Amino acid sequence: MPKARTQYVCRECGAVSPKWSGQCPDCGAWNSLEEAVAEKADARGRGRGNWSGVAGGRVSTLADIDPEASQPRFGSGLSEMDRVLGGGLVAGSVILIGGDPGIGKSTLLLQVQNALAERVESLYVTGEESPAQVALRARRLELDPGRISCMTETRLEVILATAAERKPKFIVIDSIQTLWTEALQSAPGAVAQVRECAARLVQFAKQTGCTVVLVGHVTKQGALAGPRVLEHMVDAVLYFESDSGSRYRMIRAVKNRFGAANELGVFAMTDKGLKAVGNPSAIFLSGHQSPAPGSCVLVTREGTRPMMVEVQALVASSSLSNPRRIASGIDGNRLAILLAVMQRHAGIALADQDVFVSVAGGVRVSETASDLAVVLALQSSLREKPLPRDLVAFGEIGLAGELRPVYNGEERLREAAGQGFARALVPEDNLKGVKVRMQLHGCRRLDQALGLVREMTD
Repeated sequence: MPKARTQYVCRECGAVSPKWSGQCPDCGAWNSLEEAVAEKADARGRGRGNWSGVAGGRVSTLADIDPEASQPRFGSGLSEMDRVLGGGLVAGSVILIGGDPGIGKSTLLLQVQNALAERVESLYVTGEESPAQVALRARRLELDPGRISCMTETRLEVILATAAERKPKFIVIDSIQTLWTEALQSAPGAVAQVRECAARLVQFAKQTGCTVVLVGHVTKQGALAGPRVLEHMVDAVLYFESDSGSRYRMIRAVKNRFGAANELGVFAMTDKGLKAVGNPSAIFLSGHQSPAPGSCVLVTREGTRPMMVEVQALVASSSLSNPRRIASGIDGNRLAILLAVMQRHAGIALADQDVFVSVAGGVRVSETASDLAVVLALQSSLREKPLPRDLVAFGEIGLAGELRPVYNGEERLREAAGQGFARALVPEDNLKGVKVRMQLHGCRRLDQALGLVREMTD
């Protein structure tokens, strides 16, 4: 069959050029021309903007559509994976998963395929490994190799033809950067190849109801490699994360059309593969035998799950003219704001001190509910007075020194009570109508909260 005619489109201004050049002739942007398939006009000369003679499509109201019937869910076999996806895999959806090399993406998807093989037809397509390597990993994980169908191929047309013949309900593409289509002349991994292959796989998933999982490479900055439009085309984008040297893996949904975004699933890497962690609060809390200064337990929220994490702070005298401010797991700019509020509204000056703040376990907390826990940990380290072991805290701190309530306060307190904590220091507005078996301390201002903690520790 004849190859499709290619053209080059500027990603900055959208100008079209018949050949590639280093600079866009219209807007002057450098290295912005990307290869694309030229749109063909039919025999009647209909092209872009000419819709004469085209039959209209079918229009229906949303009341006539049953979403559960058209897009049913089915379990992946891993509880934490189902949690991140919003309750399970959706038929006809396309999922993009990325992570650092060697973090366990292929291992996770091989386990999912092994669990699904009992119920549905599945296919594992790899362009980076040989069948012998995939079989070796399956035996190491003690999976049933007779239930896993594997295919080594990078040409998109062959993959789609095989899928049309076998009619699987679940396909893994490992990875999208290795695929190429004969419609384009660029090398595998190029922007145009990745975009075109992903678009055709999305079309195949929607037409057949097959769930497609795409494995994506990541850049040095941790972002998914390839065009940004790739994340817009798929239904869900998952990131595999891990702290350096830790055996725990966290998978986070940054986009999900069928569930909550920012949902977090926790796995433990073992010699038999990834195991779901049902109670992540237990692994993120400190194992200190005795209370240590500079440590405060925070009740954060990841997606729909409240979770206990430990915020650690270290305040030390600095010999530098510009003391260091280092934050790990929280926003560094937010730490600078909290230090300014502590000095202005609580009389705690740390201008001549090095300040280090970290969230134990490699968890990254992005919500402002961590403000109060960070400040309490800083005060504890400065005074060298450990906080009570049965105390938890959460709350947002405003620039005027007020404590602002956070959402789902009662649910956070229930989680803390379930983990055995007896006292909680929270904004006063979070105590309205709350009924939990804990000693609750509500404060309206930061200086009031710090004074209450001093009474507890003295």
